[in-house]
This record gives sequence, structure tokens and C-alpha cells, in this order.
Amino acid sequence: MRALILAGGTGTRFWPLSRRQRPKQLLELEGDRSLLRRTRDRILPLVEPEGIWVVTTRLLADSVRRELPEVPSSQVLAEPEGRNTAPAIAWAVASMPPDVRNEAVIVLPADHRVEEPEAFRRGVAVAVEEAERKDRVLTLGITPRRPDTGYGYLELGELVDRGRNVVAVERFTEKPDVETAERFVRSGRYLWNAGIFVFRGETLLRLVDEHLPGLARGLRSLEESPDRLEELYRRLPRVSIDYGIMEQLDSIATVPLECGWSDLGTWEALAEVLEGSPGQGASRGETVTVDSRGNLLWAERGTVAVLGVENLVVVHAGDATLVVPRNRSQEVRRIVSELEREGRTDLL
Repeated sequence: MRALILAGGTGTRFWPLSRRQRPKQLLELEGDRSLLRRTRDRILPLVEPEGIWVVTTRLLADSVRRELPEVPSSQVLAEPEGRNTAPAIAWAVASMPPDVRNEAVIVLPADHRVEEPEAFRRGVAVAVEEAERKDRVLTLGITPRRPDTGYGYLELGELVDRGRNVVAVERFTEKPDVETAERFVRSGRYLWNAGIFVFRGETLLRLVDEHLPGLARGLRSLEESPDRLEELYRRLPRVSIDYGIMEQLDSIATVPLECGWSDLGTWEALAEVLEGSPGQGASRGETVTVDSRGNLLWAERGTVAVLGVENLVVVHAGDATLVVPRNRSQEVRRIVSELEREGRTDLL
């Protein structure tokens, strides 16, 4: 199998620690390895470094190559401009040698967390075998631990392979409201959509031809005129792989995973990972806590001190400090948007 890691995200919800030149996937949020390197390590028992491709941005390409020196430099692909996941994935697959495109490819984000990597690999191995034997497209789903409005959901259909727990996907549902998420989880018929896909490379390109003809034409233009990458890539349609292809398929399957997965989408999600027990709080760096509980304190340098407060995120990183209630950490990107509006590129 081959692996395609998507590493072009900006990680705005982890501002001020995450910046344009050092986004979330390059951060060491746990221990001494970045999320990108943990992603690579997680799949290494299944994929040799020579079988890994990475899609990132031009701004980050050199940093990614330094972070993953074992991956051939030519297989770190730099988009001239972000055009969402469908162009990124299709362009990367089309850039692989023809013989490689006949093999199974797993596509996975660079910035997720998996607590039980062995369980993750077992699920991936099942999906890869299913993709190769039956030329099937699969998406890996996560057994939900709670109603969560931050994830998309997969509605489960009939068992495709009882012995290996491969299940048909009836429908994709984008991030639901609270009541809908609660109903989904109670039913036991839904999984979180992890955004991890497995397919044969040639199958993916055939589906692009069928469902995204404009993207297919753009890829052919890039193949004919690779020297015009800067110009032609910016003309590719901006569309997600979920909306553009996966949601259009009549036959797509999933392998349910229970592996301690999290997309680590917010400071709140990281707090839940780092704290010893719910509500206890957590800290990194030099911090002082007096008469306070349930806070996430992060001091990249200097000292963060709090007194008489609860359930806050307080982060001092670089030249900026963030203070936000834990339950509103999903909104940190609003601060980034305001900084962009004010032209404060020095803080981005």
C-alpha cells in the first residue's frame, strides 16, 4: 500500500501557538514528536518511507521535508494554492508513477491523534485488503464516544463482510446540531467521519473523471504542461473530496475503528487529552495556579499564572497571549480572522 498525508492545514484554532509558518501539524502537542511525525510513525509498520507522499503548501514544504527526512524529497508535493481536498488528493495520486496508482492508497490528515496505533493499523489493513481485492472505496469511521457537533457522521447500512466488519455507508451527514447528534449516537447506527480514505489510485482518478470533470480536465492540463503548475493549479475547482466524490457514490464502505482517535481540533480537545481526569486541568511550560481548576495553561516561554479562575484556556506563545473559556475554544479562528482584517500579519 501507499500513504498520502495531507499536511497543508493552517491550524487556526490553535493560535497563538499555531502560526502560518508553524501550523498545528508541525507542533509537539504531546511529548517530543510533532503531529505530522506521529502520523508517519503510526503507518510505518504498513508503509515504507518510500511509499509515503505528502501534500503541503509551498510555505511549509521545506519544514515538512526536514520533519520527514526519510520520505523522498520529490514525494513532498507543494500546492501553489490551497484548493481544498479533492484537488490536493487527485493531483497527488496523478503525480504517482502508473504502477503505484494500481495499488491501494490510504489518505489521512497529518494532524490527528490516535491513542491505540495498533488498533488503528488493524483497521487500515482490513480496508486496504478490501480496496485491493474488490476495488472498493472505503472511509474509516470512528465509533462515537459522545454526541459531538464538530464531526460529520456516517450512517451505517448492511454488513458487507461480517467476518472482517466491513459495513456499507448509507449516507454522509455534515456537522449536525446537538439534538441530531444525540439521536445519531443513541441509535448506534452512526460513526464519526474521520476523513481517512482508502482506494486504488486508478479508481480515484476514474471517479474524478466521472464526478468532477472540471478537475479531471485540469489534471490532464497539468500533466501536459507541468511547467505551468503555478498558473493551472489555481484554476482547479475548489471542492472537498467528501462533497465532490464520496457523497456521490452509491457503493462506499467503512471499517469502524475504536482506537482512541481525535482530530485535536481545539484547545479544549487537547485539554481533554492532557488532563489526568475530567475537570482537573492541564499545563505545559512554566505555570502557577492558585485557587483555580479545570484550566489549560500553556507557556511556550516565560510564565503563565492564574488565580481564582476556572475552565479557561490561557496560552502564551511567541508575541501573543490567548485567554478564552474552554467551551468556546472552537471560536479561536474568529481572532485569527480579526487579525487578518486588521492586517496584523506579524501575529499570523
